[in-house]
Amino acid sequence: MDLKTQWYLIESEHDYQQAINRYQAIKQAKKGSEDHKEKLLLAHLISEYDKVHSTLPQVDPIELIKIRMKEFGYKPSDLAEIYGDKGTVSKVLNYKQALSLTMIRKFSELLKIPSEALIKEYDLKVQKA
Repeated sequence: MDLKTQWYLIESEHDYQQAINRYQAIKQAKKGSEDHKEKLLLAHLISEYDKVHSTLPQVDPIELIKIRMKEFGYKPSDLAEIYGDKGTVSKVLNYKQALSLTMIRKFSELLKIPSEALIKEYDLKVQKA
C-alpha cells in the first residue's frame, strides 16, 4: 500500500523544504491525477508560507524571476512552456525585451511572485547599431 504524506500548514523551515522537495518531484504530474491535486495543494501551502515568512529581495523583476527559477528548479524552457515562446522568454531574461502583462500574470502564478514585484521598472540592455 502506498503511504501518502498528509500535508498541513507549513510552520517551519524543515516543513517548507519538505514541501518544496515534494513539489519538485511531482511538478510534471498529469492534470486530474492525485499527484496533480497534491501539487496544487503544495503550491498553495508554499505560497502562503512565503507570504508570511519570506521577504523578497530588493532586486529588479528579472533577477527576482531568476532567483525563484533557481529555488523551484526551473529552466528557461519551463518558462517558455508556460508562456509559449522560447525566443521571447530568452530576450526577457537577457534584458533585451520588457516583461509583457501576460508574462507577468503567468510567471507570477508559476513562480509564486506577487505581480506587484514584477511590474517594477527596470533597465533594458541597449543594443548598439
